[in-house]
Amino acid sequence: MAVMSSCRPALCVTEEEEPPGRSPTLGMLDFGAGSGILPAAEETPLVDFRPARRPRGSGRARAFRRAFFPDVRDSEWNDWRWQIRNRIQSLDALERILSLSDEERDILAHGGGMLPFGLTPYYASLVYTALPGHPLRRSVVPTMHELVRSPGEADDPLGEDGHSPVPGLVHRYPDRVLLLVTGFCSTYCRYCTRSRVVGHGHTGPDDAHLAAALDYIRRTPRIRDVLVSGGDPLTLSDERLEWLLGQLRQIPHVEIVRLGTKVPTVLPQRVTPQLCRMLRRYHPLFMSLHFIHPDECTPETTEACTRLADAGIPLGSQTVLLRGVNDDVEVMKELMHRLLLMRVRPYYLYQCDPISGSSHFRTPVSKGLEIIQGLRGHTSGYAVPSFVIDAPGGGGKIPLQPDYVVGREGDDLLLRNYEGRIFRYPDPLD
Repeated sequence: MAVMSSCRPALCVTEEEEPPGRSPTLGMLDFGAGSGILPAAEETPLVDFRPARRPRGSGRARAFRRAFFPDVRDSEWNDWRWQIRNRIQSLDALERILSLSDEERDILAHGGGMLPFGLTPYYASLVYTALPGHPLRRSVVPTMHELVRSPGEADDPLGEDGHSPVPGLVHRYPDRVLLLVTGFCSTYCRYCTRSRVVGHGHTGPDDAHLAAALDYIRRTPRIRDVLVSGGDPLTLSDERLEWLLGQLRQIPHVEIVRLGTKVPTVLPQRVTPQLCRMLRRYHPLFMSLHFIHPDECTPETTEACTRLADAGIPLGSQTVLLRGVNDDVEVMKELMHRLLLMRVRPYYLYQCDPISGSSHFRTPVSKGLEIIQGLRGHTSGYAVPSFVIDAPGGGGKIPLQPDYVVGREGDDLLLRNYEGRIFRYPDPLD
């Protein structure tokens, strides 16, 4: 690994225009040295992911590569920087791989909604033959529904801005904070809670703001848990990320550091052996991953999660309940089972936040309760996440459960099990 300099690495993203005369590609961005995503050229070789064996890619990914990247070598496809440089970001690029519906084409032709459009070639390979109603396609390809703002929706529904003592830091709970270190994601989910800030050409806090956020953490001894998020922090280079983790690990009262990321799902090539060797130096380190559908559990994603788990990092999944994507007991059960096979513990099932333009994604709360009831007792407890609503206005996560307590008869509590049968539990009132 390259030797780190003593100065603070920049944490900014620069978007460069396509050089004149360069042949058109699916990607529109080229991230250069000093961007905060790529280290300087003299520090790190262009490709640092050289697996000892041939990558076990899925058949769908191989077919996609043959169709759209026939001249791309394995070393390029498996280089996370190549994946970022060649992201699909325009109507023309998307129409090369998908037959678009009118509502998909119209919103892209007019510049999209609040959130930019972008997806990695790898993730595009999971949707390129799919019809418009396919779950993964719905989650990443914008439609005109995003322009419909329904009652109760807001750009900042969780009130994060109101709980931000310094830019880039959210302090909602007593002993933990959310540190937003980048506004960049390799792939943009259309239901993103932070669509107001991500993908708009900045990375959250600049150096001065990041210094202020770290100083706030140092001056606040009740903070024992820091969740590093964004955007996606794993789109930072190893050097930038290690610098940040090192700064946090120097704060005595910070006991736990967590990374919130969707990279293993949309950019599994980023999870290199080098990254994992670096991360394991900063334990106790936890990682919250974002999965929404069984189709995301590919051989590539399995290998990424295996590397992280083998590095001693506990992995938990956070799944958003989405209409037409995963609002079905059997789909959710299959997802939870596949996650456990990848050594990822189902953690949260989120009711979709009421962000602006999200009504086509949101289900009734009763649907989430129905899914939990369809899991509890019907599969192992490890496969049952906690169903929560992140309360609008900054109220925090509120867990919801089906009504298993039926009532009382004298000193007995009446309980309903997963089969609907009633049982008594001795529970004297005094």
